[in-house]
Amino acid sequence: MTADLNDLSAFVAVAQSGGFRSAAQRKGTSASSLSEAVRRLEEVLGIRLLNRTTRSVAPTEAGARLLERLAPALGEVEASISVVNAFRGPAGTLKLNVPVAAARLILPTIIPPFMTAYPEIKLEVVVEDNLVDVLAAGCDAGIRYDQRLEKDMVAVPIGPRVQRFATAASAGYLKARGRPKHPRDLLKHACLCGPFPSGALPVWEFERDGEVIQIDPSGPLLLRLGAAVDLAIAAAVQGLGIVCLFEETLRPEFKAGSLVPILEPWWRKFSGPFLYYPSRRLMPAPLRAFVNFTKASGATRQLA
Repeated sequence: MTADLNDLSAFVAVAQSGGFRSAAQRKGTSASSLSEAVRRLEEVLGIRLLNRTTRSVAPTEAGARLLERLAPALGEVEASISVVNAFRGPAGTLKLNVPVAAARLILPTIIPPFMTAYPEIKLEVVVEDNLVDVLAAGCDAGIRYDQRLEKDMVAVPIGPRVQRFATAASAGYLKARGRPKHPRDLLKHACLCGPFPSGALPVWEFERDGEVIQIDPSGPLLLRLGAAVDLAIAAAVQGLGIVCLFEETLRPEFKAGSLVPILEPWWRKFSGPFLYYPSRRLMPAPLRAFVNFTKASGATRQLA
């Protein structure tokens, strides 16, 4: 009969600790289970390995000889297993807080290959446009634009490095209401607006040849565009008004011909988003894997 490796490990722990209770604390198990393991081992080998009294536990001569040879061998086994485990990659949970735009435009090309590369990582993505303290929200990291980043955070570029807000309307709307030639013409048009989470309406900004113009849009439909972007696009396609969204969001509509770009020379450029987190020191393994993956996969490169 062959001795069980777990029983051998239990014997070593008890012999080195000098007792079943202290060995149980060391191994995170019960003293009774260790006692049973040593009993099985002694039965298999046909010899007593430990002398037990009410006050102490000590190896017999045979037990001492076994411990002398067995302890280094088990150490080598554990070291070998650690080498193999290193190939499994990081494991654990990674929780990200991201705005709706990032969830729609950036993460779809990053998350699937990341999850394939790191199957032991569980990813949780919280999608919201509110400004939150990622640590207080229980998140490991977030995605935000530079003007909304906390100053004490580490920031790594992720996704396109230059983006634009695009304005568009349906051909039917432009035929009925006319095509704006200048951003100020929008004041005479129906604009599909969306408030910030605070309730304040953002201005629409345009720039051309160094001239910056801000417009306070108004219109018949008020939407929280981050969460209701599909409804805003549908309303624009149906001719209810002019919409202003990320160019990447509207690109499929331009390609399909359901929406027409307007005021394109005035579309203002801005820097792309960042993955941000508290510190590089003691970074959780899943987060470190995600940061390294975005860099290696080209998710931080300049995109056209």
